[in-house]
Amino acid sequence: MTSPDTNHPRDFQSLPLEPALLKNLEDLGYERLTEIQAAALPAIVEGRDVIGQAKTGSGKTVAFGLGLLHKLRVERFRVQSLVLCPTRELADQVARELRKLARAIHNIKILTLCGGMPFGPQIGSLKHGAHIVVGTPGRIEDHLRKGNLDLSNVETLVLDEADRMLDMGFQAVLDQILAELPQQRQTLLFSATYPKTIDALANRVLREPVKVEVAAGHTQSTIEQNYYRVENNEARPAALYQLLANYDVSSALVFCNTKRETDEAAQALKRAGFAALALHGDMEQKDRDRTLALFANGSASILVATDVAARGLDIEELPVVVNYHLARDPEVHVHRVGRTGRAGQKGVALSLVSKKEIYKLERLEDLMQQKITLQEVPDLPRAFAPTRPVMSTLQIDGGKKQKVRAGDVVGALTGEGGIDGGQIGKIQLFDFSTFVAVERAVAKKALNKLASGKLKGRKFRARIVGV
Repeated sequence: MTSPDTNHPRDFQSLPLEPALLKNLEDLGYERLTEIQAAALPAIVEGRDVIGQAKTGSGKTVAFGLGLLHKLRVERFRVQSLVLCPTRELADQVARELRKLARAIHNIKILTLCGGMPFGPQIGSLKHGAHIVVGTPGRIEDHLRKGNLDLSNVETLVLDEADRMLDMGFQAVLDQILAELPQQRQTLLFSATYPKTIDALANRVLREPVKVEVAAGHTQSTIEQNYYRVENNEARPAALYQLLANYDVSSALVFCNTKRETDEAAQALKRAGFAALALHGDMEQKDRDRTLALFANGSASILVATDVAARGLDIEELPVVVNYHLARDPEVHVHRVGRTGRAGQKGVALSLVSKKEIYKLERLEDLMQQKITLQEVPDLPRAFAPTRPVMSTLQIDGGKKQKVRAGDVVGALTGEGGIDGGQIGKIQLFDFSTFVAVERAVAKKALNKLASGKLKGRKFRARIVGV
């Protein structure tokens, strides 16, 4: 394994990329390289295998995306690159970023293949062919087994969030996919943490890789970390309530170690009056989509999630992260904390610690090379009541497959007798449904406008969803 050259380029225009890619980057306003891009891109463009260790939000998708697109030959209409992601949410996010980077390349086909989606339409899309496939391991393996997907021409394999894929038990499935790929290929492995399982995987599937590691990138000045003593697990729900009340947060992500804890903590917060939702791997895809949409658009204040479920969650501003339990792996703790305080914003990370977790605290102290002091959980503020989210969400039973666009939704809501455009928030389009955030005060008016009017010249069912 070799280390990267320390004299990193600082701007995209200094890279030996295709002119069309450089022009598109300029149009997108991408100028300065992030740390992971500066460290990894030169090696990726050279065709080297790369191991990149960096947290979510570091810009790694642009790093490997530009590498894929730089070497892609549009005239060869076959799968040239495969990107594997642990969750559908992350796969969708990666595919969106790749399409944005590929805007200047005509006739490029990027296909997403994920579980939780109908199988038939994916078979139809595969028959039409693709240049780049982005997907989850289980669904990719399903298509390989049924003979729908040919990976014999893949030149680049990307394993994104590889640590989460192994945590989710995808090792055997990954081995089956790897067996279908050419031996002579470029392999790019990205992981937020680097446990021994990742090291073992890298040693098996990469050839003389360049390893680039980007530090967490947060300073004590950007993220305030506080640790609080709890007696036992029974005391956690009340302690969580008291912390959220004292910080009076508009938005918070609460991390739990198990699906059961996730459900229990979310239910406790709901009973206390918080607009809280749970997110974990046992949920059906349509419920996961709705939950993520509600939190991302400000219709829910608190999201309680497992580490795996939170991957791919695209939230620009997240003021508070709470560790309901300390993570089993101290590197995962650093990754959790890194979800707040992004892009120079101030962030707060709060952790609950019991006597049984002191060994985790000691491992965390070793990693962070600093002493951690436990505080007492602050008392509940007098006359506290959780504030309701300012937004509410309408779910429309029509999406991208029905050619619905964001502009169509805005037009349907703001016509005669409708609401003001400034009262509309985030609009998220899925294949068969659309979520639109509107100010809570006008939600019923907006719903009536959709019910009495048409969208794309036809009627669609709509309803208010939320907590």
